[in-house]
Amino acid sequence: MPPSFTPPFTSSGRSALVQAPPWHYAGWLVNVAFEFDSALGAALVPAALGTATGRGCVHFADWQSCGDDGHELLDPVYAQYRETIVVLEIAAKQGDGGARFYCPLIYVDQDISLLRGWLQGWPKKIGSTWLTRSLPLIHPAAAPMSAGSKLGASLSVKERRLVDASVTLSGEKAERRLGFLSAPTVGAVGWPDLTRPGEGAQPRYLRADIVDRVESGWMSGSATLRFHEHPVEELALLGPVAATAATAGWTGITVRGALQA
Repeated sequence: MPPSFTPPFTSSGRSALVQAPPWHYAGWLVNVAFEFDSALGAALVPAALGTATGRGCVHFADWQSCGDDGHELLDPVYAQYRETIVVLEIAAKQGDGGARFYCPLIYVDQDISLLRGWLQGWPKKIGSTWLTRSLPLIHPAAAPMSAGSKLGASLSVKERRLVDASVTLSGEKAERRLGFLSAPTVGAVGWPDLTRPGEGAQPRYLRADIVDRVESGWMSGSATLRFHEHPVEELALLGPVAATAATAGWTGITVRGALQA
């Protein structure tokens, strides 16, 4: 039986939760950059990768995705999902060159996206993300891309609020991209072996191989951001955070695999 790309393994492979790349994504994103006490970043950044700089970004995203044949677009329950991505900037080691980010936490509402994330090193868990959409209308309910429009975003995990954000658009083009939109982002891949249940996973570090990026252009804004305490989730270990910049807009990317970090 020829194997499916991922379970369940059938002769046709049609039932596989995730098909082989390339994976194409297009979405609406609200991005909030923040600062925190860099010393607290050690709780979430592996020492093998470096140290936190005290800068990070939360991305609230409303995605649509498909493979090369695009069949998901005709059955959008397979294409659409929302997620919240937290990335922390890490200090480059000698010879690494340039900025990069590490993703310690990310939450999604679709099992397909969850498994695709694990394969790339994005440590996805299930969560509920809501964010204001901007629609191409001049109307009170449309949150148009213009000065003064207000956008909200939130994340809840296991029915408990974890993140709140608000953005007021400036009407001006952003001077820079934020978070994973601006620099390579590293994640950890590792699976425990149940034949040796006393041993934990040994992670290795990857970054997504992203090509064919397109953008609408990012509009800047001012923002507020708050992380809440949670009985399990560890985001609040970063302590108080201060929003430093915000952007909103649309992007499209293609992931064709992963690369060593």
